[in-house]
This record gives sequence, C-alpha cells and structure tokens, in this order.
Amino acid sequence: MKTLFRYNWMVREEWYRWCEELSEEELLRTRTGGVGSILQTLFHIVDVEWSWIRLLQGKPDFQESFEDYKSLEQVRKLDTKFRPEVLNFIKNWDSSMENNLLYDTLPDGRVETDTWGEVMRHVIAHEIHHIGQLSVWSREIGKKPVSANFIGRGLVSHMNE
Repeated sequence: MKTLFRYNWMVREEWYRWCEELSEEELLRTRTGGVGSILQTLFHIVDVEWSWIRLLQGKPDFQESFEDYKSLEQVRKLDTKFRPEVLNFIKNWDSSMENNLLYDTLPDGRVETDTWGEVMRHVIAHEIHHIGQLSVWSREIGKKPVSANFIGRGLVSHMNE
C-alpha cells in the first residue's frame, strides 16, 4: 500500500510539472467529466486524500473551497502542507490497522461502516481514476499525458541474489 501512495505522489508531481506549460485559462477551463477543470481535479485529489486520512485519525475533515486555490502554485502549496501528515500516517501503517472500522454518518442519517483497509485502497484508486481523466484531457488539448506506467519508476527494490 505504501508503494502505491508513493507511486501516486510521483505521478502527481509529474502532472504538476506538466501543468506548468499550460496557461491559467487552460488549467481552469471547464472539462467534460471529472470535477470541473484540470486544476480543480488536482485540488480534489489532494483534498480527498488528506480528508480520508484525517477521518481515519479521528480528526476534522477539510473544509476549504477550490475558490481559494485557483492557481497551480496554490494547489501545490496545499499539497506540500498536507503531505507530511499523510506521509506520517502511511509510514506508520501496518497490517493490524487493516480491519479497524470507520463509521460515517451520511446526510440522510444512515451510518456507513468501512474498514480502514478499504478506505486506504479507495484513496489510492480515487487518484488513479482522476489521473486517467487528466490523461484524456491532455490528449484533447494536443499534449502528451504523463505516463501512468508503474514499471520503471524504481518503486520496488529487488534483492540481489
């Protein structure tokens, strides 16, 4: 699981660099699908990751609005601000946490129960899903997307035999 978070962060950083070549107008242009724009999607990825980790720790959820983070620099700063807490949680993750339960009260009053392991995998899959949307949008504007390839990133060490 730790490796997949590292993978997501590596790919996210590459998307940030990719975005540096686009105008603010292009970053904020409303797209079909997703949560709105390229920049809003990156904000959403950071928001969701941190919010879920906070919930697992019993801390308050993130309550900021994208309206306050409408530049690539601001989204990157937010990511930089949130990453240490997420990283600390990930570093301390172990298999004993897998089946801890998270109870979430929905707006209609129903209570949903998920294991921490499910939530962690959801956070990983959530980002991969949105990275796929960014890839489609990049092709729509005629730019090569960031590679989503896991292989060749040096994320898994090999034992010398």
